[in-house]
Amino acid sequence: MAYAIAAYLHFLAIFLLFALLLLEHQLFRQPVTLERARSLFRTDIAFGIAAALVLATGIARALLYGKGLDYYLKNSLFHAKVGLFVAVAVLSLYPTLTFLRWRPALKDGQAPPLTCKTARWVTLAIRLELALLVLIPLLAVLMARGFGVTAG
Repeated sequence: MAYAIAAYLHFLAIFLLFALLLLEHQLFRQPVTLERARSLFRTDIAFGIAAALVLATGIARALLYGKGLDYYLKNSLFHAKVGLFVAVAVLSLYPTLTFLRWRPALKDGQAPPLTCKTARWVTLAIRLELALLVLIPLLAVLMARGFGVTAG
């Protein structure tokens, strides 16, 4: 039963992560209003929390409820999944740092300044994150079917 609960919580965290990133994509458009900027700021914080939950539940599944850490460490698709997750985390730094720079303006009740160049880079980062996140479940399905296991 604990295995099923751990898997369920992991899947919920993944769905939440993807939904929050889609919401960020939807909210992020020019011109940025004060209300939307505040929503983006809060959504990005929630995205970070969801990413931590995905990581925590994934680690719990690998260490406590899965096929054993040895299985995962010998699976190339597991390494690819983790690599994609890390790439998403790295890509998310640019939007997060952009939103954090908005704090003074938000505290003053003003819409934050946003250049066209920054807007393009934030949009690109969010879209790349979404594209990479879509690939992770494919790798998980292949891994569950026994693909990616290296001999040794």
